[in-house]
Amino acid sequence: MTDIESYFCPTYQEARDRFLSACQNAPGVTVTSYLHPMKGIAGEDLYLDAAFRGAESAENIIVVTSGTHGVEGYGGSGIQVACLAGEGRLEIPEGTAIVYVHGVNPYGFSWSRRVNEDNIDLNRNFVDHSGGQYPENDLFPELYPYAVPNSWDSASISSCDQNLAELKEKYGDVAVRKSLTKGQYHYPDSVHYGGNAPAWSNRTLYTVCDQLLETARRAVLIDLHTGLGPYGYGELMTPSRPGDPDFDRLSEWLGGEVHSTTAGTSAYAGSKGSILAGFKPNHRQLEWTPVGLEFGTLDWATVTHAMRADIWLYVHGKPTSSQGDQIRRQVKDAFFIDEEKWKSMICRRGIDVIQRVANALA
Repeated sequence: MTDIESYFCPTYQEARDRFLSACQNAPGVTVTSYLHPMKGIAGEDLYLDAAFRGAESAENIIVVTSGTHGVEGYGGSGIQVACLAGEGRLEIPEGTAIVYVHGVNPYGFSWSRRVNEDNIDLNRNFVDHSGGQYPENDLFPELYPYAVPNSWDSASISSCDQNLAELKEKYGDVAVRKSLTKGQYHYPDSVHYGGNAPAWSNRTLYTVCDQLLETARRAVLIDLHTGLGPYGYGELMTPSRPGDPDFDRLSEWLGGEVHSTTAGTSAYAGSKGSILAGFKPNHRQLEWTPVGLEFGTLDWATVTHAMRADIWLYVHGKPTSSQGDQIRRQVKDAFFIDEEKWKSMICRRGIDVIQRVANALA
């Protein structure tokens, strides 16, 4: 792709402008924008933008989301722009439409955070909050004191890591890792907090689908992520298991490349509150098939260190300080590789997967 660098931008505002420009220049695209209540890091307005491309009466609709984990929007946005404006522009079959949801979590996108304005990990927020009965995570209270250090210095970090290592000896590495990552709902100042109510992004995504999927009989969600797995590799993942209708559909469409996050074949541990497991539009007769597309960046230890640094900064540190700038840079570097090779890999893979799903639906 000769224009690969032009699809990606260094700030949320520039990425949004580039996305809107690509929508304006692509044939038959309409955009609806939803204003977020908070401001971005430069004082800019924040939006979730939903672009509809294809037949208004389409019965087959693909929803492509970016920035569910805000900072991961830097990669996801580039893929969406490549789909709209690139040399590999998608061909949309008759009776099919694509909805590009840009910046599901625009606050995290602008501030280079995975989480939202309330420290909520949106990929843990899609649960039933009405009864207060959240997915169990009985081990987390024991891990909580060591998940995020009180001070961001080598001694404090090392002490927490040592305590976590001892707990891994006690409970096993897999049990501790799953407890730290699958989501928790009682510690808003710690990692992977799922919140105690539907977040703005959660509610707005339902609004988008209520409005734009009215004619759909079949819809596929392709949620774009970065940060897990080998460099540039795009893993397809679903919480469904072999034998489930949506898993079998995806396997048929995508040649068996789909991995289950609950059957042990994926690098991702899975969460009951993820957008893949917990989000489904309100249309009763809709055949809904969610799949994640996760692109690897750096090694897991580097990525998790950046996530802990981010939580520490906004709980104990000063976000507007020079240290805050440094940590935000660290977080962005963990989830977005500013290299042409990586950008080309994720664009090609993203376009290929979306095109294959569109062809299969048709």
